[in-house]
Amino acid sequence: MKIDHVVFAQGSTSLKNMPQEERPEVAFIGRSNVGKSSLINRLLKRKSLARTSSTPGKTQEINYYLVNDRFHVVDLPGFGYARVSKAQRARWQKLIRSYLIAREQLKVVFQLIDSRHAPTELDREVILLMAESPAEHVILLTKADKLSGNERAKTIARVTKTLLELGKERPIVLTSASDGRGRDEILEWMDTHLTLEEDPE
Repeated sequence: MKIDHVVFAQGSTSLKNMPQEERPEVAFIGRSNVGKSSLINRLLKRKSLARTSSTPGKTQEINYYLVNDRFHVVDLPGFGYARVSKAQRARWQKLIRSYLIAREQLKVVFQLIDSRHAPTELDREVILLMAESPAEHVILLTKADKLSGNERAKTIARVTKTLLELGKERPIVLTSASDGRGRDEILEWMDTHLTLEEDPE
């Protein structure tokens, strides 16, 4: 897949004000400061399309980016360490859950997990939540450029073990916003499922 044109479409804070057209969607989700916005920027080859920040919880709404006038890349609010009230965090969690389970346009969900650490309880919760979603679920291990080859093998084994403990099997892709590793694999997953959607036969 070649990325020719990308524009910010809109930010949404409820299911009601999300785009109503039937363009397919691919979403990115991960705990705060996992490197989600940086990876989206690298994926779409835009330096500052998705807002990045050292302050956890920068993304406070569901952001839609229209790609090639064909589909939406969806940046979901980071979860976990955001400096917001419990009430606000609860609203985010409810919105994200509803989106992942009920959004018909959603085709693929990329869950980002920091490759340098074991999956957190919040990471596990998303894995289990995705079992209720009809969308494809792919695990992206971020910041893999910071690991040695041996460490990369170990982190894949660690996440695979976590998935098996939860009774799940999911594709795992090592990624880096710094050196671009994993970009081609992500685009292949996107292209495959978007093509299936356009031509189910």
